[in-house]
Amino acid sequence: MTDEPFVPWRSVEYYLGENQATSYRLSAPSAHPEVSYVVGGNDEIALYVELDNRHKPPTSPLPLIRIDQISERGMRMARIRTTQAALVRDFHDLLNAVADRIVTHQRTLDQAFGETVRAWSALLERPRGIGTQKRIGLLGELSALASIAHAHDWSAAVRAWKGAYGEEHDFGLVDFDLEVKTTASEQRSHTVHGLGQLTPTGDRPLWLLSLQVTRGGAQGRSLRDAVHAVRHEITEQAPSTLDLFDARLSASGWDPEPQDDERWHMRNDPVLIAVDDRLPRLDMRTVPAHVLDRVRDVTYTLDVSGLPQSAEFPIELHEIRIP
Repeated sequence: MTDEPFVPWRSVEYYLGENQATSYRLSAPSAHPEVSYVVGGNDEIALYVELDNRHKPPTSPLPLIRIDQISERGMRMARIRTTQAALVRDFHDLLNAVADRIVTHQRTLDQAFGETVRAWSALLERPRGIGTQKRIGLLGELSALASIAHAHDWSAAVRAWKGAYGEEHDFGLVDFDLEVKTTASEQRSHTVHGLGQLTPTGDRPLWLLSLQVTRGGAQGRSLRDAVHAVRHEITEQAPSTLDLFDARLSASGWDPEPQDDERWHMRNDPVLIAVDDRLPRLDMRTVPAHVLDRVRDVTYTLDVSGLPQSAEFPIELHEIRIP
């Protein structure tokens, strides 16, 4: 049991990074209902709340949060969990808020969950920092940026970074274009925005960089760590492009103010794939003109799991790692 109904993220992150299960009892040993925070494998966390004979688990109004009934050590318990592993850091805060209302303020599970959801919904109406998917996407782009800088220099790398300004591709170098896709899922499944994102520009080669990250525990790197490391390098080696870099960051949605304690490391080696006829995708060049005139937006998921890396790829992409 913890000293208060709160589990620090650094403790949860350690077990997630090690892929180990554990649990924290948040209520007093003899108190009812029993409330426990449970860490499972595969980025799974949940809150277990004991149910008496009169109550059933509340219904979640949120599609990404599920509440079901389970049997645990002979007790009927409600289990609150999320269906989206990428949102586990934010979900952690919600579980702590629900637990605090039950243990500290003696609210029922229905009351605690409902009050927390209503409070968060009110907060979410106000602008907030970028979400997890955008954070790991930016982390992937910074990883590519650093590799390009090591092959050339920071000035050339920053000027090649285009994605934040609505360009079709994330990077435009002298000899090729690059699209960076980063995912926290176990499969190399990436969201493709628009028909042009994986369509080469003219005769210029286009490369797809597929990155998989996972929560890294104490040894991982946060997005804030990566931003500070890159800014330091640019300040030392190419100070004239620092303002341009900061502008790129801002256009990407980066906000230095919100707390950022979510650390990541590479789940496995990066995969670089030439975007050609061998890569399954929607190609703008194959879509009839009358369709392009009518279809305003296309978003789809591309799974490149198992596709072989191209035998030869640009030297600029040989040192992909989180800065």
